[in-house]
Amino acid sequence: MVIDDSQTIRRTAETLLTKEGFTVVTAQDGFEALSKIADHHPDLIFIDIMMPRLDGYQACALIKANPRYSGTPVIMLSSKDGLFDRARGRIVGSDEYLTKPFTRDELISAVRTHLRTK
Repeated sequence: MVIDDSQTIRRTAETLLTKEGFTVVTAQDGFEALSKIADHHPDLIFIDIMMPRLDGYQACALIKANPRYSGTPVIMLSSKDGLFDRARGRIVGSDEYLTKPFTRDELISAVRTHLRTK
């Protein structure tokens, strides 16, 4: 699943992942994502930090607090590359942190790493 308020990021990630044979569900914010997670049970979640209504930190914390999804890897996406942002991501339970713009190789590597350990 790719959650980002930027249609460009959602489409880019979806295209790259689909070309690698993955099925991708997208959402434009944390609220939409929560209902889609319940419907689709994704194996891995990429989530933008800065989104309206429910930001990535809040959404990640809610996902990880739910016993049904607590084991689902969550990878934070952000244009910020600061230590504070990475630490805050870890505090709410994220499994990895990718800085935007990410490369195809970074995206695919993150998927393969986290799906292999699941």
